Amino acid sequence: MANRNSNGSNGNVRQVWLTPLIVLLILFLGAGAYFEMRPHRIRISVVKPTRQSLSNSITTNGKVEPIHNFEAHAPVAGTVQKVLVKEGAHVKAGDLLLVLDDSKARSDLALAQTRLKAAKANYATLMAGGSEQQLLTRKAELQKALADRDNTQRQLDALNRLQQRGAASNDEVAAVTGKLAHIQADLAQLQAQVRYSPEEQTHLQAEIEGAKASVELAEGDVRSCNVHAPFAGTVYSLPARLGAWVNAGDMLLQEADLSQLRVRAFVDEPEIGRLAIGQKVTIEWDALPGHAWQGQVTALPSTVINRGSRVVGELLCEVDNSEHLLLPNVDVNATIVAASRENTMTIPREAVRDENGRDFVFVVKDRRLERREVKLGIANLTRIEVLSGISLDDTIAVQSYSPSPMADGVAVKVTENPLQ
Repeated sequence: MANRNSNGSNGNVRQVWLTPLIVLLILFLGAGAYFEMRPHRIRISVVKPTRQSLSNSITTNGKVEPIHNFEAHAPVAGTVQKVLVKEGAHVKAGDLLLVLDDSKARSDLALAQTRLKAAKANYATLMAGGSEQQLLTRKAELQKALADRDNTQRQLDALNRLQQRGAASNDEVAAVTGKLAHIQADLAQLQAQVRYSPEEQTHLQAEIEGAKASVELAEGDVRSCNVHAPFAGTVYSLPARLGAWVNAGDMLLQEADLSQLRVRAFVDEPEIGRLAIGQKVTIEWDALPGHAWQGQVTALPSTVINRGSRVVGELLCEVDNSEHLLLPNVDVNATIVAASRENTMTIPREAVRDENGRDFVFVVKDRRLERREVKLGIANLTRIEVLSGISLDDTIAVQSYSPSPMADGVAVKVTENPLQ
């Protein structure tokens, strides 16, 4: 009897403990089923489209060059006799800037002038039929040939009369006849002799032209020994020094109009197709931070070249430098505005997706995502232009903070902080 009571008591204890466990298990399964069956929402960030000015730019480097530039080089070897300006000086057109020793140039000029006179004299002699001595010799030869002809003719006439009387043989007549024919041929050649041949005339004319060119070159060298400013500008480079020896071809000075400069910019090959004449350009120089120069594209690349590890095309941009702060030959940064829009609708670039060549975005509507195909325009690094497909009133999904990806029809919860 006591054992039966003990077993019953243990069964009641087990029943008391099992009942709450069963209840908890049922509640857990129910909660799991509830969470499984309720709609799944992913957390996303959203933005509203905005209207703004948008530009698409190409950023690269370049080098500054003068547009109107003058370089003076030493025409001949010599010493620098006078330096009348300083580097950085503003000069007017016609100002004398520098003087070289011109003794070598004047010597070359005198030699060229002598050569020209000799060539002209030779040509005049040829056209006159030769020199005076040649003309006298030719006249004497002609007179002798005429006398020989007349004497031989008289001799032949006498032999013909003697032959008729039988006093002269046929051989004697034939010999004198041949002699007369030879003399007449020589006389005809002397009488018809051309004063000069076309080849001789052409040769002497070429000598005259060559001598004239040498004179003009020497005269130019003499003038170049006195360096004048061809236009108003700034002497920005002056390597010549007073008393220094310079060789022919050495750089003496450089002058330019620094109010208008150009930049030779180096654009990577894939970007060349975006360039066009007239595009706006902003130039910045590291030596003057915060200062910018405005210009425009004036010449497009005609070929590509290797520049270090880059393959680039060279374009030219004219830049306003009325303040004279930008200097020739410095390295600068160039930003070329390839395209721009005013007051256009834009969204972040990361909000746009692509599938099979079609661009689309997700619009939040009734707490669900709705896929919309869009037509896009220009873009910069962060924003992109939307031409059609959405409106300013739409809410655009940007990024999902849940493991599940965004898809058409998915329920969402908008949040700006992924940690919340």
